[in-house]
Amino acid sequence: MAKPDGRLTHDLDPNDRPPRDACGVFGVWAPGEDVAKLAYYGLHALQHRGQESAGIAVSDGRRIVVHKEMGLVAQVFDEPSLTALRGDIAVAHCRYSTTGAPVWANAQPTFRSTPTVSIALGHNGNLTNTRELAGMLPPESGYSALHATSDTDVLTELIAGGAASYGGVEEAAARILPMVRGAYSLAFMDENTLYAARDPQGFRPLVIGRLGGGAGGWVVASETAALDIVGGSFVREVEPGELIVLDERGLRSRRFAPAVPKVCLFEYVYLARPDTTIGGRGLHVTRVEIGRRLAAEFPADADLVIPVPESGTPAAIGYAEASGIPYGQGLVKNSYVGRTFIQPSQTIRKLGIRLKLNPLRDVIAGKRIVVVDDSIVRGNTQQAIVAMMREAGALEVHVRIASPPVKWPCFYGIDFASRDELIAGHSSVEEVREAIGADSLGFVSLEELVAATEQRPDSLCRACFDGHYPVEVPESERGKGVLEAAVSA
Repeated sequence: MAKPDGRLTHDLDPNDRPPRDACGVFGVWAPGEDVAKLAYYGLHALQHRGQESAGIAVSDGRRIVVHKEMGLVAQVFDEPSLTALRGDIAVAHCRYSTTGAPVWANAQPTFRSTPTVSIALGHNGNLTNTRELAGMLPPESGYSALHATSDTDVLTELIAGGAASYGGVEEAAARILPMVRGAYSLAFMDENTLYAARDPQGFRPLVIGRLGGGAGGWVVASETAALDIVGGSFVREVEPGELIVLDERGLRSRRFAPAVPKVCLFEYVYLARPDTTIGGRGLHVTRVEIGRRLAAEFPADADLVIPVPESGTPAAIGYAEASGIPYGQGLVKNSYVGRTFIQPSQTIRKLGIRLKLNPLRDVIAGKRIVVVDDSIVRGNTQQAIVAMMREAGALEVHVRIASPPVKWPCFYGIDFASRDELIAGHSSVEEVREAIGADSLGFVSLEELVAATEQRPDSLCRACFDGHYPVEVPESERGKGVLEAAVSA
């Protein structure tokens, strides 16, 4: 939020938050195992991807039971609720809303039951042709009477409805997914089978793991870190344009579209956990390398390098290593401040970012500080941090950012909703520096960021940095209100 003179406010703006991914998905096929608890721990590993709602669906081979609520995983589930979810297959989901309202009806997994089959589905991403898909639903589906308004709801309805026409869920998914545009990493199931699918661009990560012991089992998850927490071993990524089928016959694969890889570059910068691997590259190692390249591009004459915890930590380590400037902890994070339904009072609101971060004055006072963060989105957080550094006695504050300026909105599952809310979308680097009050400001270049990932440049989606969208986004689909209009049309 800007003041009339163009400066950013120092108050805690409820809209001033890190970029949020649409969600995390987790699925498990493991007869004889407590699949609900495996899913619960898998969601804990993916909680960073969605803190608005959480849900688990379980099938015992005859029926699917779904438990979902608004809130964090630990708020939604307890021992009795998990004990009630008995079966051999589970699909789980934690959500932020990028399409559809943040209400219970849009919590996932979504569920549909027809006379022939029931399915539960979890989706990470954002579809760009939801109007077109909603128009494919037959009038007798009664969809327009439903309260849910998410793109996931439309997709679930299409697959469930298509199962009767195409001879089962697998065939329905293979026929319908080629018509779907945008980003989707899916984990879904019917009463007896677990499925996973990834859009032809592979915007969002999705991996397959193997469970040991007994008859063994299979896991699919948004990140490899979720495999680790349930004792799964990494098998491979779900390929872009691939549909995976997991049941008593093992793993089967079929391709529904040619792969045109465009993995989200922002996953490497911020979204995924540092202990996750994407494209064979560990993200902690990648982020440290980004920091090294940032130091080479934008050196600083300073006494101490400090990270904005925790997302800026790996890049700060790399910056310190490459620059020779000592690395230190100058900001303490309150680990117990997460998403809350209790809004801060006006008095607390004025303390701004101090709800989450507080400076170590003895470390900062009298020093020239390099502050390393992963990105600048709206700018309020960086302005507050620079102000805290100065209040703590820093002689100079040099801000270094481990990504290029975020100038363009994302339509593939991150809530960069419009250029207006992106400070770099309408300001030069110098104007951003002035707005946040830093002595200097440097962003790693797009070329160096891509090089740090060790991926082919043409295999990455960089739209939020350069405005080049791999999948066309119709004007009618640009905005959160699209689904409501599409469903009611």
